[in-house]
Amino acid sequence: MSLIIQRNYMNSKRNMISVAPMMDWTDRHCRYFHRLLSPNTRLYTEMVTSAALVRGKQLRLLEHSQQEHPVALQLGGSDPHELAQAACYGAQAGYDEINLNVGCPSDRVQSGRFGACLMREPALVGDCVKAMRDAVSVPVTVKCRIGVDDQDDYADLQHFTETMLEAGVQVLVVHARKAWLQGLSPKENREIPPLDYARVYRLKREFPQLVVVINGGITTVAAIREHLAQVDGVMLGRAAYHDPYVLARVEQALYGVPLPTRESVLQHMRPYVDAELARGTALKHITRHLLGLYQGEPGARGFRRVLSEGAHLEGAGWSLIERAMAPMRMAA
Repeated sequence: MSLIIQRNYMNSKRNMISVAPMMDWTDRHCRYFHRLLSPNTRLYTEMVTSAALVRGKQLRLLEHSQQEHPVALQLGGSDPHELAQAACYGAQAGYDEINLNVGCPSDRVQSGRFGACLMREPALVGDCVKAMRDAVSVPVTVKCRIGVDDQDDYADLQHFTETMLEAGVQVLVVHARKAWLQGLSPKENREIPPLDYARVYRLKREFPQLVVVINGGITTVAAIREHLAQVDGVMLGRAAYHDPYVLARVEQALYGVPLPTRESVLQHMRPYVDAELARGTALKHITRHLLGLYQGEPGARGFRRVLSEGAHLEGAGWSLIERAMAPMRMAA
């Protein structure tokens, strides 16, 4: 990564806040919707395996809209050559960043020898990063945990970070929980291991040259401000999915962007929805990401019900979204 690219990455306000890569959630429809709510947030794809791109030739997985930028491609894998080729595909497709997943604890990921289990093999991760950096000019970053299983000492995270720096990593996204590779489900791994923000803060203090982005359990603007006093960036996870309007509140609080109405956001979705329906996309694949837009508002349950019950029906189109919005207008 060139110094100019890295400096731009560090200085751009678009990198202070990001939305985490979430399997089965942050697909291209979700990312388009989130971009309407948040002009400055960095978005991430779901994890795409290097094998799917290189051996499976599933390049359709790289499809995205130009409106999504800045957007990063997250890759999963552990073969340096294969990851380098997959990174090339991502860069050629126009992604602004290639991120390596070293944090997912699911059994499926472990069986493929990637995700959080790679924290036990920092040298291999370093080789993967070097191969990707040699192959592409866009930033190559890593998303990890603070440790796995019996890695209870800060020294383990310190060693992992030192190895990443030696490999040329300049941006580390750290989920501030340890992962248990056996005995806990992915959902439990997001909730049961205690958060240790202090460990991530210490990492930033001891490696000031590293761009450190913190992730895990962050849900409010106030919490974001507190973290930004200690680290370079904050990554929101499920809070941004279940209550996506929080992204608009963050934009207003941090960047002074006027707060849009929820209805105006949906109206801006219409050209996208119409275009997707015309190419054969079922409405349900889009509206499932909209369900949380009115979270906490009067009538929100009815909004969700209309979309949930109608989006899967044959011929469902924009009129269904209009019908879901009708009671929300009355409640406003």
